[in-house]
Amino acid sequence: MNKTDLHIHSKCSNDGEYGVPELIEKCINNQITTFAITDHNSIAAISEAIPLCLNAGIDFVSGIEIDCSFNGIDLHLLGYNINWQSTDFTELNFSIYKKVMDSFPRMIQNLGDLGIRVDEKEVLEKANGQLPCGELIAEVLLTNKIYHSNPRLFPYMTGGERSDMPYINFYHDFFAQGKPAYVRINYMDFIDAVNLVKANGGIPIIAHPGMNLKGKEDLVIELIEKGAEGLEVFNNYHNSAQIEYFAELTMEKSILMTCGSDFHGKNKPLIDIGKFKSNNKYDDYLQRSIMKIKNAAHDNGS
Repeated sequence: MNKTDLHIHSKCSNDGEYGVPELIEKCINNQITTFAITDHNSIAAISEAIPLCLNAGIDFVSGIEIDCSFNGIDLHLLGYNINWQSTDFTELNFSIYKKVMDSFPRMIQNLGDLGIRVDEKEVLEKANGQLPCGELIAEVLLTNKIYHSNPRLFPYMTGGERSDMPYINFYHDFFAQGKPAYVRINYMDFIDAVNLVKANGGIPIIAHPGMNLKGKEDLVIELIEKGAEGLEVFNNYHNSAQIEYFAELTMEKSILMTCGSDFHGKNKPLIDIGKFKSNNKYDDYLQRSIMKIKNAAHDNGS
């Protein structure tokens, strides 16, 4: 179990399950001493988290995870120690909301074309005002028995080969970039996302680069040259070769090395706060990076 987790989602992410008090309780139970809430394109949880963490004696880092793209590749950029009160992030959230809602009918249509039909209104009701996502569509399909006769769903149902994390697995199989029901959303350019974070006093870190750049890991060098100040080296997605590659690269480039579980709750039930792949060989550099981030947070009053 690690003492730091810089990639945690609250229910202010459209695919997160828990509120801030529940997350802090989980951090305490898992002996986490430093953590960041990094909701998708949202800073809504931060104002609640700051005083609760102060009372609990936990170091809190304000954060966000921004959807962006680089040369046609969808990426996630983490921003730490941001000025979360900036209207820039309110505008970002509004922009993403509109784009995702505009894309939602096509997601339903693409899935239907593959022989998986789901009631669009039922999904929106389940969303309850949050943005609908592929994981939510999966939840509707897998919890409502009227859909259970569809053989395309069998792998995700109890006992199926994709049933260990059925909602996120369904998303990866159908809605991830390159998959048959994927709908392209015109997210902001990676460079603009980096500039947004920096303009608001933050530190831009590339989230789980090995997942988004799988097979093209070398592209991360160009992303660093474009302004990224660090890499999330340790997570639940990188294999040992990717960990070593990214860890060695961060040290060679003298940039920050970070870690995080990418905890969501029910959408990723095998992922727990503070638990992710690591390599003790890089502990000293990781701890120095974490200390730099924490010091920046204190300097910014986050």
